[in-house]
Amino acid sequence: MTHKILISMGLLRESIELARSRAEVDLHAGDDPLPKAELIARLKDKEGLVCQITDTIDAEVLGAAARLKVVANVAVGYNNIDVAAAHRRGIVVTNTPDVLTDTTADFAWALLMATARRVVEADGYVRAGKWHRWEFLRLLGGDVHAKTLGVIGFGRIGRAVARRALGFDMRVLYCDTVRADLATEAELRATFVDKAVLLRESDFVSLHSVLTPETRHLIDAEALRAMKPSAYLINAARGPIVDEAALVRALTERWIAGAGLDVFEAEPTVHPGLLGLDNVVLAPHIASASEATRHKMATLAVENCLAVLDGRPPLTPVH
Repeated sequence: MTHKILISMGLLRESIELARSRAEVDLHAGDDPLPKAELIARLKDKEGLVCQITDTIDAEVLGAAARLKVVANVAVGYNNIDVAAAHRRGIVVTNTPDVLTDTTADFAWALLMATARRVVEADGYVRAGKWHRWEFLRLLGGDVHAKTLGVIGFGRIGRAVARRALGFDMRVLYCDTVRADLATEAELRATFVDKAVLLRESDFVSLHSVLTPETRHLIDAEALRAMKPSAYLINAARGPIVDEAALVRALTERWIAGAGLDVFEAEPTVHPGLLGLDNVVLAPHIASASEATRHKMATLAVENCLAVLDGRPPLTPVH
């Protein structure tokens, strides 16, 4: 019997063709996520679901999909899926780690550099025709080299971000629920500290934690006040890790110098207070958005889905 898969949003052509070569595929190619009622209806006879972080796969959806065996998320994060409810029903959940590590770390650095050196402001200044002469004090930013980088969340991406700091001769501090091994600390010249020390001493705080109830609003008003007035906050992890309202106040009142954000609390909604500020760089959740990386993510998700349907272990299960 041919396996049936729902791909809930458009992927690159090669990954769709891979799925079609081994299963019957129901593809939703629209730009917007399927409404819940339609998602449930289209999952009725499906054994596999390849979904994205904009899809909410909650207990209601899972409970209505009697034949579903696997949910393959095209992302590292999986807070859009009720993993516990899936596992109770014997449904395998997978994600796409590793393949986007370096691309996401690159983009975190792009945010860091753009924020510190005011690249977006400078671009707008030139485009608006305001540049008439070289000026000694125009658009002064912050140095990156030889500064202190604080990494919150020292998993694959956090470590990749720290590795890039070596080229800038930076001091690296990190905090995580689990300390890295001594060899990794030595390789990355990274020092394990608690959150309070990291916030107090870092010139750049880069967030790479997973989103859990414990990390929601990990960066709140108290944390932002603990940072240096000259410090910058970078978030390429998950939006709700930062209390956006508190961040607006911190940027407006200059508790910190600036921020670079690729993710937001209620995507795609952005706190209106951020939109008028010139000391924040905003991006629409594109940290992994290189063509090569998105191809790898989509292919891995499809391979995970097909493996489970073929009775094989998935490549990257979520436990």
